[in-house]
Amino acid sequence: MSGGGKVPQDDGTKKEKKVKVIYYDDNSTVADMSGTRKRTPQQKAEFKERMHTFFGVMKKMVLPMLITLAALTLVYILILLAAGKL
Repeated sequence: MSGGGKVPQDDGTKKEKKVKVIYYDDNSTVADMSGTRKRTPQQKAEFKERMHTFFGVMKKMVLPMLITLAALTLVYILILLAAGKL
């Protein structure tokens, strides 16, 4: 007689295999976060460098700011003339 082992029965249910999402640029999966902590600390700029940058930007902004203020003043004066309050 045969042994007392059970014979596996196929009841039609098959487990689907999970498909990993892979990025095509570096072949890493969605859950792969191993490369996120390998950053070098950023160096802070010195005060002199920051002030040099600040005044360089301010030089470029002064003329557009004055033109904008002149245009707004002109519009304000035109509105006052139209309203008869000037």
